[in-house]
Amino acid sequence: MKKIALFAFLGIAVAFSGCSKNEKSGEEKQANSKLPVFALIDSTEYDFGTIKEGAIVEHEFKFRNDGEYPLILNNISSSCGCTTPEWPKDPIEPKQTSSIKVRFDSKHKAGPQVKTITVYANTEPANTELRLKGIVNAVPQPDSTTAKK
Repeated sequence: MKKIALFAFLGIAVAFSGCSKNEKSGEEKQANSKLPVFALIDSTEYDFGTIKEGAIVEHEFKFRNDGEYPLILNNISSSCGCTTPEWPKDPIEPKQTSSIKVRFDSKHKAGPQVKTITVYANTEPANTELRLKGIVNAVPQPDSTTAKK
């Protein structure tokens, strides 16, 4: 009889512990739904095609705040010093659109290129990756022997 009572008690304890986990995840979902949402209007990737070495490529990644609270872009970093981002420093209100301008300088960057731009914001997840990609054709360098002639 004691074993039956023990198993019944354990069963009830397990049932109640499962309920509290579901309530917690519901609260977490509700909190996350109120966060700002970084929603890209276009793609996360921009293919600039084939360019000559030394050319500068600029692209604007357009986005909207689909959340209920102001979106703040804390920082944006790039995988290379040849890629520089410009972004709005003021909060982006709910349903407002804005853009991140990215500039890639292909000087001394011949060959296939993939540059990653990481956007850090008050969202969940806290960062979003954008990419620039394309091919940079090398500019022929003058031969040092023919340059002297």
